[in-house]
Amino acid sequence: MLVPSAASAQSDSVFKFIKTISGSYTYFNVDNLDNLYLVTAGNQLKKLDANGDSVAVYNDVKKYGNPSFIDVTNPLKTLLYYKNFSTVVMLDRLLTVRNTINLRKHNIFYVNNVTLSYDNNMWIFDEEDFKLKKINEEGKTLLATVDWRNLFDSVPAPVKIIDRNDFVYLYDPQKGFYIFDYYGGFKNRIPLLQWTDVEVNGNTLYGFCNNKLYSYALKSLQLKEYTLPPFFGKFISIKAMNGKVYLLNEKGIDVYQIK
Repeated sequence: MLVPSAASAQSDSVFKFIKTISGSYTYFNVDNLDNLYLVTAGNQLKKLDANGDSVAVYNDVKKYGNPSFIDVTNPLKTLLYYKNFSTVVMLDRLLTVRNTINLRKHNIFYVNNVTLSYDNNMWIFDEEDFKLKKINEEGKTLLATVDWRNLFDSVPAPVKIIDRNDFVYLYDPQKGFYIFDYYGGFKNRIPLLQWTDVEVNGNTLYGFCNNKLYSYALKSLQLKEYTLPPFFGKFISIKAMNGKVYLLNEKGIDVYQIK
């Protein structure tokens, strides 16, 4: 595992409180425009803009049970993935259903993760034939890598896929980030291990481990760590995005600037 190049003193002023979005939520995500996507205790998906104003509501979020995750790579299109049903629900920017895809109907049965691609298709990792694939809205495979069993001595088990800045990042907590180009060619592995809640924002990788926030600059290769301060309190989930840290807790979402 990579470690920070040098230890540095940190004060709690590293994290500056911005605001709280009050409410009872079970899940949240943030896009690159600071729009918040919140699943309420009443099973609604709400979209709030950067000012906290309501943009849209989707009332049928539990049609296929609880979504395994919600992808907000593109602020104009939201993907809800229901792993137990191998089903993707695609919403537009106002959270109106645009399309529903049952992956099983396209002979794709074992998928943990779905994310939107730069060209409005989708990336998946097919665990049956161990290939990263790009599929379209009809479920047709547009591109597939070679079988990962022929590519790696030990096959990764990615828990998240992220499309950012001309590359596709797949994260396995036991092995790190695997980076592919848009043609499915393997480029690099970065052994940042045991991270949770990973994100790629700009040219920086973010993740959390052992009560610390880590950031890794892809250009300078500099790894920084920030100890999470006691005033964060108990939280249900956490995310770093757009130079901010978002905390889901019992009272809502707390937002802090990373200074």
